[in-house]
Amino acid sequence: MQVQPSAEPFSAAGGRTGVLLVHGFTGSPASMIPWGRSLAEEGFSVEVPRLPGHGTSWQELNRTRWTDWYTEASAGLDRLKSLCDEVFVCGLSMGGCLTLRLAQERPDDIAGLVLVNPSVISTRKDLIAVPLVKRFVPALKGIGNDIKRSGVDEHGYDRTPLKAVDSLRALWRITREDLPKVTVPLLLFRSIEDHVVEPMSAQIIMQRVSSRDVTERVLSNSYHVATLDNDAPAIFTETAEFIRKHSGLPDDSDAV
Repeated sequence: MQVQPSAEPFSAAGGRTGVLLVHGFTGSPASMIPWGRSLAEEGFSVEVPRLPGHGTSWQELNRTRWTDWYTEASAGLDRLKSLCDEVFVCGLSMGGCLTLRLAQERPDDIAGLVLVNPSVISTRKDLIAVPLVKRFVPALKGIGNDIKRSGVDEHGYDRTPLKAVDSLRALWRITREDLPKVTVPLLLFRSIEDHVVEPMSAQIIMQRVSSRDVTERVLSNSYHVATLDNDAPAIFTETAEFIRKHSGLPDDSDAV
């Protein structure tokens, strides 16, 4: 299936520190590429993969499962590991959940995590019916473009495929159960006003991870897709600072 031009993956070769950026559910690399370009300009090697079923059509996404998305994120980590001495992983929304799963499954391969409005749970009552409804209704209204800044497009789907949603819920469950396995340094950005992910997700992550170095930053001028919103410059700057702080390499290792 043809990939939308805005949804193509992005990579940039840089220094010995790599950064993997993982986009959210029904989104695409478009929501992460500005972040990735900023980190590349700082001298880091960057990978922004396109997760299976994303950036094409919601119908294709409905034929994929969370294991497909995780496999591609893990492959992105492998690509950076083959080029770099250390890798940090960043994720938006569901990408944040996949990022946590990588840290649970591959702790020795990750130097730190940066999460933006990560999702690991939802209290929406209608989700309870998804296992049944998905048999009869393929998709509902989309959740994309929750952005405060005017004129910005996430380039996500306008429909939310329900079989894929049910698989996302399975990813949430297993990731929540294994949160104590996360031990690496963690920086979490959370928007005060988020119309997609509830504050409970961030609260659960902050309470249950075993990381000794955990920082939460509250974003006051962005909605869910904060990587494209008004607070994006602060996210980009603080991510670079976080990586340098926790890098195990000499200070000049990332020079271009």
